[in-house]
Amino acid sequence: MAFPEDVLTDEEEVVLHLAPHWKAAVAPVAVLALALTGEILAWVMLPETEGGTVALWLISAILLWNSLRHGVRPLLIWRFTHYVFTNERILLQHGVLVRERRDLPLNRVNDHALTQSVLDRMLGSGTLTVDSIGDQSAVLAGLPHAERVQTILYDLIEHSPAEPEDDDEDPEQQTAPEPHRGLFRR
Repeated sequence: MAFPEDVLTDEEEVVLHLAPHWKAAVAPVAVLALALTGEILAWVMLPETEGGTVALWLISAILLWNSLRHGVRPLLIWRFTHYVFTNERILLQHGVLVRERRDLPLNRVNDHALTQSVLDRMLGSGTLTVDSIGDQSAVLAGLPHAERVQTILYDLIEHSPAEPEDDDEDPEQQTAPEPHRGLFRR
């Protein structure tokens, strides 16, 4: 799925557009498969009496609730989470009904750290924590191809344009700082 072009500036280019790693979808799919199996077993095993029908409806309601809460909801969150790296910033977007988007300009990034468990290393995923100037930080959990993404992020930070300087001030009006005169200096 392409990222909407209307959120990008004129000269901004998408370098990477990623979604969380597929491992985040394994547990929700397993929950849906178990719920379907439980429903089929209840339908086959319960007697066709009035008590069996009530039990089947009760089991169906419980399985439906758990399927929606632990199966469908995490799959939707996984599907609608985007990590976008451009030549100017990092965009983090998530949300199904209510969308939240965060921007981190590359010229304000101080540090980025990659954390990988043994399973993450085997699957090629990881958690990338990006710290920027101030108290802002972003955590990109379950990032696919995490080591390659960290290397690309480093290259993007090195080649990002510097912050625009104030050109309004006249150079003649700028004064040189007073030299520090210590106790033994004239």
